[in-house]
Amino acid sequence: MKTYPIKFEPILREKIWGGSKLRTVLNKNTTQDNVGESWEISGIEGHVSVVSKGAYKGLSIKSLIELYNHEFVGISNYRRFGNEFPLLIKFLDASQNLSIQVHPDDAIAKQEHNSFGKTEMWYVMDHDEDAEIILGFKDKNADMDILRHVEKDNVYDVFNTEKVKKGDAFYIPAGKIHAIGAGVVIAEIQQTSDITYRVYDWERTDSNGQTRELHLSQSVKASKESSEESKKEFTVKTNRSSNVVACDYFTTNIFRVQNSFERNYANLDSFVILMCVSGIATVTVNGITEVVSKGETILLPATTAETYFFAKQAEFLEVYISE
Repeated sequence: MKTYPIKFEPILREKIWGGSKLRTVLNKNTTQDNVGESWEISGIEGHVSVVSKGAYKGLSIKSLIELYNHEFVGISNYRRFGNEFPLLIKFLDASQNLSIQVHPDDAIAKQEHNSFGKTEMWYVMDHDEDAEIILGFKDKNADMDILRHVEKDNVYDVFNTEKVKKGDAFYIPAGKIHAIGAGVVIAEIQQTSDITYRVYDWERTDSNGQTRELHLSQSVKASKESSEESKKEFTVKTNRSSNVVACDYFTTNIFRVQNSFERNYANLDSFVILMCVSGIATVTVNGITEVVSKGETILLPATTAETYFFAKQAEFLEVYISE
């Protein structure tokens, strides 16, 4: 296949909790003030990404997999996932708290929804003063049945909150209770799944006065506390990659580009996704250059080798799947 930095058309999704920062901070092309998510790369049915420019302009990501198989996603990934793209890549803007929620693991998702589970990670790109997230229970030995009894008066007694700052990263395995708080803009990397079980939705109503459905029985079944620390410690290095998260579903690294930087992906049996989280840079593969700004995402096919970066200063999340 022709290897170059591939951009896709963002899929913008309005949400009851969405805001305007995907437009004002990440320069997404919208006039709406309640856009909560920009799906940067997606194989989810009904929301499949389409290439925006270059040799494959107009082709969907599913078409690229069907046409080029392991050349596009890697040998191991094609054996494991076939024609399904295994990751969903997003930017999110929460102008209000998201629902307190949990996602099923692979076993439950397969049994109940014939789907992948949903393990994910967040990287904080922007936030209001004193913004916070919810991660897990205050009582690590809590009986999961407490999820049936969450209400306005006890929500902060039940769940653990953490203040966030720009550059924080959090790992959220399937089964861990979580919620993005008001004022937080994140980059999100997750398994290909759109399954969410809501535990509590702040008693809000939509424009028709209706509350959103809760999924209490499913949440009790799916929830489990992980012993792994959710907040990840790492150091951003200039022109050198640092690992942030490594799990069965994805590996995410971060690096800062200053002046020129070369990466060779020839020995990596996977596509590579690059999310620009600050600055602006050029990325060149096979003599084809793409400009990538904060809030933009590109994909490098598995056949990519030498990749050249140039920037005054920019930072990237680098995502792939290790065998």
